[in-house]
Amino acid sequence: MFDYKYQGDPRLLPTSVLAYIGDAVFELYTRLFVIENDEGHVKGIHHKTIALVNAKAQAGAARKIMDVLTDEELHVFKRGRNAHSHSMAKNMDPVDYQVATGFETLIGYLYLLNRGERLKEILIQVSNSQKI
Repeated sequence: MFDYKYQGDPRLLPTSVLAYIGDAVFELYTRLFVIENDEGHVKGIHHKTIALVNAKAQAGAARKIMDVLTDEELHVFKRGRNAHSHSMAKNMDPVDYQVATGFETLIGYLYLLNRGERLKEILIQVSNSQKI
């Protein structure tokens, strides 16, 4: 997606940082996916994007890819899912929020490790499973 090489070791970063990066990467990927598949106005594109980039949708995406994750990826996902969260929207299901955080953590981890091909495989599978 980008030609950027993180110089540190993502394994040493807090899950909150990995999730922060993963959220940004997933949102950008989703925006690009939506504009490639919809030639509507920006308002409509925005509504489709936010329908896919929220905790409930991310949790659903995570549940659909569990069976294709490697042991290492599953470990990273669980690490993010089980991390203590200091904030959450009032109307959010806590379980969905935790699963979404695990998903974002995994996306951030793969991105920072520069595993672009694997990240692309996972994001394509997520895209194919979501209705745009």
